[in-house]
Amino acid sequence: MAVQCYAEIVRRSREILVSQIRNTKCLLENLTKSHYLSAEDNEIVLQFQTRSDKVRQILDLVESKGEEACEYFISILQRVPEAYYDLQPWLDAIGFQASESIQQLTVLNNDPVTLYSSKLRRELCCDSKFITSYTEKEEMLFQETYVDGVMELINQRNENMGRMKNLNSLFDENGLLNNDAETILIIGDAGMGKTLLMQKMLNLWAKGDSYRDIKFLFRFRCRMFIFLKRNTLLSLKDLIFRYNCCPDHEPEEVYTYILRFPETVLFTFDGFDEISSDFDMDSISEVPSPFDPTDPLALLKNLLHGKLLTGSRKVLTARTGCHISSNIVRKKIMLRGFSTENLQEYTTLFFKEPEFQEHVTKHLNANHSFSSLCSISLFCWIIFKSYEHFYSINGSSCFSSSSVTLTDIFLLIIEVYLNPSCKTSQRKTIRSQADLYMVNKEILLSIGKLAYDGMDESQYVFNQGETTSQDIPDNVLKLGFFKTVKEYNGLGNTSSFEFFHVTLQSFFAALYLVINEQISCADLLKYFTHCTRKEDTENINSFFSCVCAKRSNKWNPFENNDHLQFINLFLCGLLSKPKQNLLKILVSSSVLKVKRKALKQKLFKSVKSHLKGLPRRPVLGYNCVHALTHFIWMARCICETQSEKVGKLAAKGICADYIRLVYCGIYSSDCSAISFMLSHYHKKIALDLDNNNINDYGVKELIPCFSKLTVIRLSVNQISDEAARVLYEELTKYKIITFLGLYKNLITDFGAMYVAKIIEECPQLKTVKFGSNCITSEGGTSIARALQHNKNIQDIGMWGNNIGDEGAIAFAEAIKHHPGLAKLSLGCNEITDEGGQHLAAALQHNASLRIFWLTQNQLTDEAANYLAEMLTVNKTLKNLWLISNRITENGANVLSEALKHNIVLEEICLQDNPLPKEMNEPYDSRIRIT
Repeated sequence: MAVQCYAEIVRRSREILVSQIRNTKCLLENLTKSHYLSAEDNEIVLQFQTRSDKVRQILDLVESKGEEACEYFISILQRVPEAYYDLQPWLDAIGFQASESIQQLTVLNNDPVTLYSSKLRRELCCDSKFITSYTEKEEMLFQETYVDGVMELINQRNENMGRMKNLNSLFDENGLLNNDAETILIIGDAGMGKTLLMQKMLNLWAKGDSYRDIKFLFRFRCRMFIFLKRNTLLSLKDLIFRYNCCPDHEPEEVYTYILRFPETVLFTFDGFDEISSDFDMDSISEVPSPFDPTDPLALLKNLLHGKLLTGSRKVLTARTGCHISSNIVRKKIMLRGFSTENLQEYTTLFFKEPEFQEHVTKHLNANHSFSSLCSISLFCWIIFKSYEHFYSINGSSCFSSSSVTLTDIFLLIIEVYLNPSCKTSQRKTIRSQADLYMVNKEILLSIGKLAYDGMDESQYVFNQGETTSQDIPDNVLKLGFFKTVKEYNGLGNTSSFEFFHVTLQSFFAALYLVINEQISCADLLKYFTHCTRKEDTENINSFFSCVCAKRSNKWNPFENNDHLQFINLFLCGLLSKPKQNLLKILVSSSVLKVKRKALKQKLFKSVKSHLKGLPRRPVLGYNCVHALTHFIWMARCICETQSEKVGKLAAKGICADYIRLVYCGIYSSDCSAISFMLSHYHKKIALDLDNNNINDYGVKELIPCFSKLTVIRLSVNQISDEAARVLYEELTKYKIITFLGLYKNLITDFGAMYVAKIIEECPQLKTVKFGSNCITSEGGTSIARALQHNKNIQDIGMWGNNIGDEGAIAFAEAIKHHPGLAKLSLGCNEITDEGGQHLAAALQHNASLRIFWLTQNQLTDEAANYLAEMLTVNKTLKNLWLISNRITENGANVLSEALKHNIVLEEICLQDNPLPKEMNEPYDSRIRIT
């Protein structure tokens, strides 16, 4: 390889270097520090006024210093690409590769782009170091407190596409929905930890642990855009520099780089559901200039749509149910809360003492109501905080009862934070929760009024004047109920505050409605007013959909009413009979009695109209009602009352024997509400909970109603072996189950053993859907052997496991003389010709099977020969699916020939096998082979 003459390269490239080099400071500092230029040389260059003249002088000096200086000069251009990005094609063209001695010399990257990126990292590292989402009363190190929950990749229909292990895979191609979109959407219900997940992202980037190709991370809360909208017009440059941090050096140069390389930029927008209902997407202008000031919401819209700063990455969070156009969503992730393992990890992090950890773990294992609430991260934090507080006071748990409601845990966290507000003399006399609430009644009323007024105006951030007008002193603002909203301080407010979570604001609003004696029954119940999407109200007359903030009949895609739903929920909890001993010291008995009566009458009337108004259709011989999310809110409210009378009324209003609740966002704690209703139902009933997130704790919450269930569908629900054990113990007590759906869960061979026992011991069981779990040959063999003990079973689905040939052989033995099995799916199970041979041989003796799926296995022409031989004997099989195997033209011909001797078989499906394209039409024309 020829030795390059670097002085000649510099001399020959003088024109391009003068035109393309913008940063002379970086060159001068490095050349001077490495002693290729002297201090006097540096001063000479700085005497020139224009950039071009400075570059020419540097080139003259470098050339005069010789080859080594020129080589180091080119090395600087190569090693600081942020400053000399325009010269990268030139560097590629000359094929520059520095010598070992030059590579050992330090090059200081003091380019404004790099310096700004470092500044962003420092600030975000500081801001994300501590947990600040729930309270500012104390600081908790993020890395010592945060635990990932379950993150699922989902498609546009909200179907599970598998778990996402961690945030490092956020931008990979797995789970991609729209290659042209740029926004990653993270959704989850209130309290699922969306904001904390964003903080984890910031922390990973700031520490350099992930997203290393990102140079700039700009974070925003979506509600900020509403405040900006009312005050000013902004350019994109203003938005990112003013509301994050501003470059200390040459902001124009940094902004030019951002526009030139948008792929190095990541935006995070937290809480899209918090945007005001005034936001009309259609009225926002299209593509604004990256330089001209415009409406902040126009910036947000066009950033998310990829029409502004195209190529940058965006991560957006929103509550479940918030409408977001599919056109902008590149990938969709659903937060599912804590799994059993997550909860154990969080317990270990939260409680430092081993003895305390053990005590809490035992409590979690013993009380599934307690555990179910803890599967939601916000509620878990509140419970653990209360648990820690009360245990430190008297060495006992505050959650001793078997049934723990959401109202209970919010009452407790308020008690925790009110304790420091008591004077020393008072603290000595306070003996109970009721005493503490009584002493602080005025504080509770003041905070409640602020929360209630905010809800009425869709307001969640309060300035100093608003808190002062409600007579909330500064010391109360520091109790822990509020946190400072720092990003709004630049808008003229001395300080702004928000409740540590919107659900706490909902609770205080409900508390105010109950304990303020001037509140009428009409105002008490106003959040039970209708407000549903048009297509829902055509068939459903539901009060639990809540009132619109703007009282508009037009459905608004940016309105999420969960915070209002929580007000209804807490009203039911606060006005429940178990809470009367506490409430009677805050409000007169007569007022309390009137409000309780009004709520109960509203519940009685609305429950009946809701259940009767739901649409029905026949399913599996049942009268099926397809309930929606409103039904879940209704069940939650009914359960929160803890009233047997209300529960019996709700059960009486169920005018169907099949309740379908698929894709309703049901969590484990909701199962207690469903169970509370169904436990009062006096007939047998079918329940479909597919595609929710009930997990093992939810299955335990359903225990009271298993005596009624003839159908239980729990597919796609994060269920593991523990839930399989509970199902076995409960379903075999009553032996009335006819349909068991467990598709796409987390059950292993150990859990398969319990499912097999259910099959054996429940003679009325006809259908088991057990595909896409974690079943190998061991579990497959357990299920197959169980079939031999249940002659009534008609349908077994094992698609998407890994039972292999050993499991296939066991199934062959099971179906050989089975009198009732009509449908069997062993697709996608790693079955080869060996397993195929045994299955084919067994089918020569079987007279019941009608549909047999062997799709996506490893069957070749050898297996096709065995199956062809079977077809000449078997006269009952009607559908044989061999899609996506390894059958060639020879195997297809053998099967075709066998059909001449079988007039019963209606279809052999050979799609996606290695058949010649020219043979597709001939096989299509045979009708029975497709």
